[in-house]
Amino acid sequence: MGNARNDDVDIRYITEDEIPVWDRAIARGFLRPHVEDGSPFRRLQFEPDRWQGAFDPFDPSRCVATFRSFDTELTVPGGATVRADAITGVTVNSTHRRRGLLSRMMSTDLVDAHRRGCPVAILIAAEYNIYGRFGFGPATWNGGLRIDRQASGGLRADLPASRGRVDFVTMAELRELGPGLHERWRRTQPGAIGRKPYWWQLVTGDATLPGFDWKEQFAALHRDEDGTVTGLVSYRLDDDWDGSVPNCTLTVDDFIALDAPAAVALWRLVFSVDWVRTIKIENLAPDDPLPLWLNDARQARPGEEVSDFTWLRVLDVPAAFAARSYGAASRTVLEVTDRDGFAAGRWALEAAPDGSGRCTRTEDPADLALGASQLGSLYLGAESVPRLVAGGLVTELRPGAAAAADLLLRTPLKAWNPDGF
Repeated sequence: MGNARNDDVDIRYITEDEIPVWDRAIARGFLRPHVEDGSPFRRLQFEPDRWQGAFDPFDPSRCVATFRSFDTELTVPGGATVRADAITGVTVNSTHRRRGLLSRMMSTDLVDAHRRGCPVAILIAAEYNIYGRFGFGPATWNGGLRIDRQASGGLRADLPASRGRVDFVTMAELRELGPGLHERWRRTQPGAIGRKPYWWQLVTGDATLPGFDWKEQFAALHRDEDGTVTGLVSYRLDDDWDGSVPNCTLTVDDFIALDAPAAVALWRLVFSVDWVRTIKIENLAPDDPLPLWLNDARQARPGEEVSDFTWLRVLDVPAAFAARSYGAASRTVLEVTDRDGFAAGRWALEAAPDGSGRCTRTEDPADLALGASQLGSLYLGAESVPRLVAGGLVTELRPGAAAAADLLLRTPLKAWNPDGF
């Protein structure tokens, strides 16, 4: 029944030959039926010494917990990127919970990530209360929109017009041209990460993962006057009619634009689709101007899911904070507690007038006291210091320190990550 002590459970990096049993374990851990072996897709993702499995000593062939990670680039405020340890596929079977399996796997991964030179680690938390104890804090937020197409009046006529063109493309064309566009776009968006080749294979149907139904979407690209791809949109439609009256919903799954004319041209395409009553955008940047581009901005209503998304953990304070830019020339001293030691200590965060900054150890009196989780929440600028103080998560040790630190960490563009991993 899996009643072994924690020390008897064998946690180790799996071999490629063990992918099938790991695949079955992750399906069980995520409460999904294992309808078919997903090993062919898992092999596209596999990296040696990055996939952990826990094996029951009573049945060494049974994997009871899973954990994997991969390195990606994370864009930070100012447009630079840092190497990030992206953690995913974390499960512990219900028969083996509360035995420290997750703690052991997480510790192994974070130590390895720090050794590899990753200044930060990131993940997406299925449950809010799991990862704070490992030093992760919510660092980006996601939210969608629901728009009544007719009531909104569509896009205003005075918006920037494109001199390029919009064309529908096949899934093969999207797989060929999408990655280059995304690579250029992600460097303009704090919080964005890279997309692996298998990401494009999965969304275009070139690869499949059992249990996740794929249906070809509509996809369109915007090209400028020179023929350079500067935007893309992909969407799907339901086929819903109220008697003989169309009542269809168009759901936007992916939207990237390098400039306003490309974005406007693509949104005009979306708003022109016949039979559509409701436009549903699953995920949109917090400060995206689309609602303001409508003739009736009130019709852009929040979607069903508005939530924290990327969680971040700082592993190397000086490297992480030297990489990003800052909103004001200032200095603040942070007293950080971190049970795992990566970010623990007293740090002087200083920014120059040109927006560059550094973070070094200091003996000076602290202005703010916080934990590693809160440091992660503040890193990309999507959370505010005064709000964390008001929430009892950061302590202001000097009057006015919270407001001053907020100006220092403020970003002109809110962090946002549209991609699960």
